[in-house]
Amino acid sequence: MLTLLGVAVVVVGFVVRIHPLLVVAAAAVVTSLSAGMSLVQGISALGKAFNDNRYVSLVWLVLPVIGLLERSGLQERARALVSRVKTATTGRLLLAYFMIRQLSAALGLTSLGGHAQMVRPLIAPMAEAAAENRHGPLPDSARFRIRAAAAAADNVALFFGEDIFLAIASILLIKGFLEQNGIFVEPLQLSVWAIPTAILALLVHGTRLLLLDRRLRRELARADGGEARE
Repeated sequence: MLTLLGVAVVVVGFVVRIHPLLVVAAAAVVTSLSAGMSLVQGISALGKAFNDNRYVSLVWLVLPVIGLLERSGLQERARALVSRVKTATTGRLLLAYFMIRQLSAALGLTSLGGHAQMVRPLIAPMAEAAAENRHGPLPDSARFRIRAAAAAADNVALFFGEDIFLAIASILLIKGFLEQNGIFVEPLQLSVWAIPTAILALLVHGTRLLLLDRRLRRELARADGGEARE
């Protein structure tokens, strides 16, 4: 029971709003002392755990990098790039990203896209700029709809594309679930049968993205008509 004192330290630390890093470190020390370890042994165990899992923390380095890029005008550059392409539309741009995202996920490159590192700083601003080129300033409703469509394109493409790659956690999860129910299949079979599903997802969601242009056109036309009557 004494080893649970670390949990109490975490709860109390977060309630009084102490710095999370200090709370976690203190909880680790308290837990190690409660388990009969010396202070040196506890700190050594904490350092070893951090060193063994340091690659997990590397992902968070992307966030400040993206923040610095946005502060330096990344979104503005993306909008300016799209504004030069007269044939670009919101639906076509998101469909192109969908295909690239799904193909890269099928090759196991799932970290090439994502909401934080791709959709928010690049894809969504480019999609909004494509709509602004054709319809002028956008109301918030249209802007939020475009952002949601950009996020959905990333989600759907990744979800149905990653199962084509053989060495992916989702394939192992499906295999384990089927084996628990007496169905034995090889991971390669699951990957092969994921291809038709991915193609169907491309056709269905690709159609939705192309229809997005028509929906935006109607929505913005109604908004312009209402402003004109006013």
